[in-house]
Order: sequence, then C-alpha cells, then structure tokens
Amino acid sequence: MPRIALATAVATTGHDPDMPLLLEACARAGLDAQALAWDDPSVGWSRFDLVLLRSTWDYALRRAEFLDWCGRVAACTRLLNPAPILEWNTDKHYLADLAADGLPVIPCTFVEPDAEPIPALQAFLEGGGHDDGFVVKPAVGAGARDAQRHTAQQEVAAAGHLARLLDAGRSVLLQPYLAEVDRHGETALVYLGGTFSHAARKAALLGQGCDADGAPLAPETITPAEASPAQRQLADTALDALRRRFALEAPLPYARVDLIAAADGTPRLLELELTEPSLFLPQAPGAAARLVAALVARLETGL
Repeated sequence: MPRIALATAVATTGHDPDMPLLLEACARAGLDAQALAWDDPSVGWSRFDLVLLRSTWDYALRRAEFLDWCGRVAACTRLLNPAPILEWNTDKHYLADLAADGLPVIPCTFVEPDAEPIPALQAFLEGGGHDDGFVVKPAVGAGARDAQRHTAQQEVAAAGHLARLLDAGRSVLLQPYLAEVDRHGETALVYLGGTFSHAARKAALLGQGCDADGAPLAPETITPAEASPAQRQLADTALDALRRRFALEAPLPYARVDLIAAADGTPRLLELELTEPSLFLPQAPGAAARLVAALVARLETGL
C-alpha cells in the first residue's frame, strides 16, 4: 500500500476543510495517507512514497526555512508540487514572469527593501490607473496577511505601511485595486491532474485603510461558481506558460488560478497558486477523488 504524507503545519493542523475529504478519498483508493506538519522535526519524510503539500500556510514569515525543508524532502522522496516550482511560486515576483509571458496580470510594481518608501510610492502613484485605490502587500505572503488597501488620498498611511514592510526586509508589491472584486469577488479555478475540475467564488477581503484579517486561519466566504469561457481560456493559458517555463513532463496534481474582473469585465490574473492553496473540496463533490486519481497516476508512472 503506497504511503502518502499530506503536509500541513503545526499551527494549522485540524483547520484545513479539504483535509478530511482528501484523507477519506485516499483511503478509498487504497492509499495509506497521513496528515503531518512540515515543521514537526520528529517526522521521517523518507518513509513516504510521496509528500503532497497542502495546508503549509505559515511559510510566509519563514520562507527560507520552508524552502530548505522542501529541498530536504525532495532529496529523499517525491515532493509535489516540485521544489523548483515552490521556490518560484512562494515569491510574488513570479507575477512579473507571467506578465512577461504576455498574460494579463494585474499590473505589478515591486519595491525592494533598500528603496526609500515615499519616493517609491509617489512614483507608483504618478503612473496613474488608481482611481479605485491600490493595494500594498508583501511579495512573500499568504492570504491577505499584511496587505492593505488605500486610496490615493491616503498616501501617508500607505507610505507608513510600505515603510514597515521594507524595514522588516520584505519586498513589497504595489497594485491597482480592481473595484469589480467588491461586487463579484475573486474567481478561483481549480485544476486537478492538469484538467479543469471546478471553480469557486471568494468574497473580497480588503477594506480601505486597514489590514485584512489575513492570518492563516482566517475564515473566507466561499461559494461554488461557474467559470466563464474567458476565465477558462486565461487559466489554461497560465498553466500552458507554466508548463513551458518548467518543461513539465507531467501535469501538476493541483493548481489554482485566481482571477478578478477588470472594469470592462475581462478577467485579470491575480495569483497562480501552486504551493498550498485551498482547493475548496467541500464545495465540489467528487473533486477529492479526482485529486487522488492524479496522485495514483503519478505513483504509477514514477513522474
């Protein structure tokens, strides 16, 4: 019986709504699956045939430690998603790569820790396109933690938040706020084994001028959704770009593509979630079994 480790974190153990369904699906498929914390030093990862990252939601404030763990696990067993993809995907600078590939990414301006916050913010604002406000968030972050939404008139408050992040040695991402998210939320398209599985709608998290409750265990309002043809096309294009960039021999067991509508209604790429995204399995009957089928296929092919 193949042994599977579903990697979570000490802080998030028992709080992942996907996990019970995934464990049940593994058992039905004849897999010996256990949910184990990546930051539990007592775990012997080499005992498993495959380690699947799931709710490792606390990596953002210790990314170097997390990536070191990923490398050690990949050296002794099969890690999914693969370590090179995790290193790329855990820093939002990857969005600039996707924009360079021609994808309609929400415009990104990165500010590095050695920059002066006020001139950097003023240069960003002078570029225009911020009628509905803008977002200041760390380039390495999970959920909406440490993200703030501001209007152009809140320059002082925004500069203060930018300075705090830079002083902590964190790169910062500045983006225009797309107001359509207040009306329609984000649409998350979930792919399992390289095939579109289902979509979900996430309500907006950011109010003006304050941090979202973006801690790893913060609740989100999630409802099932229908993906439009335009959303499907953009998500497919994003995953095609990923396959080319990493010369993938097999589809990833999971990927989540988060989209927001622009003012003209066309979708824009917010995130390509490949590390530890919620897959909204409770909102999609049968999805857990489809994910496990993708894992079984990887075990059988050895890829």
